[in-house]
Amino acid sequence: MLDIYTYLCRGKVFANAVTGNMVLFGFHLAHQEWAYSSKYLLAIMSYALGIFTAELLHLKVPASRKISWHQSVILLELCLLLLVYFIPYGEWDFAVNALISFVCALQVQTFRRVRGFPFASTMCTGNLRSGTDALFRAWQERNRQEWHKALHYYVVIVCFIAGATTGAILLHHYGKPVFLLAPLGLAAVFFLIAPIRHHRIHYHRHHHRVSRPPR
Repeated sequence: MLDIYTYLCRGKVFANAVTGNMVLFGFHLAHQEWAYSSKYLLAIMSYALGIFTAELLHLKVPASRKISWHQSVILLELCLLLLVYFIPYGEWDFAVNALISFVCALQVQTFRRVRGFPFASTMCTGNLRSGTDALFRAWQERNRQEWHKALHYYVVIVCFIAGATTGAILLHHYGKPVFLLAPLGLAAVFFLIAPIRHHRIHYHRHHHRVSRPPR
């Protein structure tokens, strides 16, 4: 949905991944278009800064804190996306794309697995490769676990496409306020993580108590 938003409303660019920005940076650099190339360089640097920030939060937020580092990252993403909504359209689109690149880097660095399988949450090239590789192995080896793995990757891809489709339809019919669904979705994820984390902490404490040898 963020990609659809930046493409339709913020200068026809895709901000979820940095590869396209690198290509366009090189293109404008070759044509000595310094103003354009600097905008794409800003997005690239913002993505790198997002990775750095996610790891810094992971390092600094203690595991015992009520709000986990995953939730801290989501809160930061949420605040930045709300800020994006109030940035004027047109002249400041490059800043919006840089901020969204930063948010997507936070996201992809923090949430790396789905059901134990490595995946990317803001792009699907790697997911398509991994899913198709698992599908081939499932077909060749008649391996049920590989079928299960392929299914997870393809569900992620379908959800990704559904987000783009839904975003395009809603933006077309209802305009730019539809963007607020992105931070709203993050808020939902924030509250979904809390009970799962509480359950895991309770389980580990109970397991540690049961497995502790008697004195």
